[in-house]
Amino acid sequence: MSIGRINRTKGIALAAITSTAVAAGVIFIQTGADADPKPTLDQAKKQVATLQHKAEEAGESANDLRGQISASAVRVKALQAGIAKQQAQVDAVKRQIGSLAVAGYQTSGMTTTAQLLLSTNPDQFLSQASTAQAFAGQQNSALRRFQQAQGKLGDLQASEQSELASLKAVQTQQDALKKQIQTNLDAAEKVLDKLSDAERAKIQAENEKEAEDARDERPSRDEDRMDDSLPVPVSGRAGTAVQTAMAQLGDSYVWGADGPDSFDCSGLMMYAWGKAGVSLSHSSKAQASEGRRVSKSQLMPGDLVFYYSPISHVAMYIGNGRIVHASRPGKPVKTDPIDLMPYNTAVRPG
Repeated sequence: MSIGRINRTKGIALAAITSTAVAAGVIFIQTGADADPKPTLDQAKKQVATLQHKAEEAGESANDLRGQISASAVRVKALQAGIAKQQAQVDAVKRQIGSLAVAGYQTSGMTTTAQLLLSTNPDQFLSQASTAQAFAGQQNSALRRFQQAQGKLGDLQASEQSELASLKAVQTQQDALKKQIQTNLDAAEKVLDKLSDAERAKIQAENEKEAEDARDERPSRDEDRMDDSLPVPVSGRAGTAVQTAMAQLGDSYVWGADGPDSFDCSGLMMYAWGKAGVSLSHSSKAQASEGRRVSKSQLMPGDLVFYYSPISHVAMYIGNGRIVHASRPGKPVKTDPIDLMPYNTAVRPG
């Protein structure tokens, strides 16, 4: 057999092998796709709940950066005000130096000795020379003030650049967390997209009923029956906070929202206690240090209860072993048993 014929035979064989491999690859890809079957309704609910909780975790981490961003922005503003003030001082000293330099130039034509020898009134000249010496001292003093003012201005400008860099880094970190929120919510939607129209309609109906049931739990607006409509009667600032939180039952969960019609978990606590005159941060992690630590056995209505480790969710204790909270994306503000989630700690604001 000739070499050319052998090569042609090899080429045909290689093409056949390649074609088989491609076909096998297509079969494998199709088999891989088939290996990811449509989830059952219960499986889809669990997957969606997990993804929505991950979105909430990212949201609370992003909330935790709010304080850093606000504080850094305040420092940047203060530095910029300091820079403007210091620049004005530098400019003022600079103008003074300019005036002194002009005056000095006008009397600097010859040496002091030459001027004394040529003077027609030596006594008067010596008096003027003394004044000139004092004038030179003013120049030196002005130069020192300029150097000090310029140095302080440089320090302030360097501090501003450092603070701006820190602020940008934290904002970048928060932007990344915001993307995580949306990524998880999009993944939850993809899970729901695998369900049939009837199954999706069933989930939507369940969510709507859950929100309606939550709204039905809202306390009476009748001041005389207000305490009677709560799980445990409570008064004072804690009573105001509980009443306010319960009045939001059925409202939607929205990341970063703090009322009046939508909330995330820490936003609801901030809103409710704010109505009672107590200021809280918009962050579950920060709120965990904004009150007196209390044990689980000593909980009273109004206390904040924190979940997971690290902390990524906060609720309000309302008595009888129950909490009110903005639960997670896709769910309304509602009441639940206190042990619905892994308990971490609790604090009493105010």
